Amino acid sequence: MKNRDNILNEAKQWIIEAGELIKTEMNKPYKIDTKRDRKDLVTEIDQKTEQFFVDQISDKYPDHKILGEEGMGEEVHSLDGTVWIIDPIDGTMNFVHQQRFFAISVGIYHNGIGEIGLIYDVMNDTMYEGIRGEGAYKNGQQLEPIDPNKTLSDALVGLNNFWAIPNRRLNEKKIHDLVRKVKGTRSYGSAALEFAYIAEGIIDAYITMRLQPWDIAAGKIIVDEVGGITTRVDGSSLDMLTGNTVICSNKAIHESLLTFIQEKD
Repeated sequence: MKNRDNILNEAKQWIIEAGELIKTEMNKPYKIDTKRDRKDLVTEIDQKTEQFFVDQISDKYPDHKILGEEGMGEEVHSLDGTVWIIDPIDGTMNFVHQQRFFAISVGIYHNGIGEIGLIYDVMNDTMYEGIRGEGAYKNGQQLEPIDPNKTLSDALVGLNNFWAIPNRRLNEKKIHDLVRKVKGTRSYGSAALEFAYIAEGIIDAYITMRLQPWDIAAGKIIVDEVGGITTRVDGSSLDMLTGNTVICSNKAIHESLLTFIQEKD
């Protein structure tokens, strides 16, 4: 990708500016709406933040495409060329109720290949970045490769509690068995941060049955750069233009997780 360093630096600057916008707007009255259901929230701050990115990118790189959660960009049907995949506030429920544990997520892909991944924990002023072939970083400090000797029984797994109750997508008994097998589970309410925590080694895996491209585009790049792996729960590759089931994990336990979940009773 041409001018990758320049694009990286500009993207990081825009993310910092967007974070300041969010912190300013969150202290004022703002409108909250729902999308699919009462648990799927969107605020006018999500929309303003995404529009900020659209304005900056369109002005500087008019030939780039933008796929954003709130639809402020455009309909993207191909990853040809350079595509920015943006979640302006990942963890909107946390944002509304807790004013923490949310992040800005920006993944930049060129001809289908993830080149730059940025996840910004706004309230902690923490920037995670992954640059294809150049490593992953937290606030400028390179992250170490994740533990290649991790075992499933010693793993801390990110898991939304919804998938451990009866649902049409997954055998909850298998998840109950997995919860008993692993060392512990956590749920942070932000997919982007869960990916960042895997890259940092804070947790070892993240499992979910429904994520969109903007939830995972940046995180996948960052995790790749520390030796992690992200697939669908059947082991197939992700599709950055549609929804996915997701297992993101340390490579040492990825096959064990796939086998455990797919194994027949």
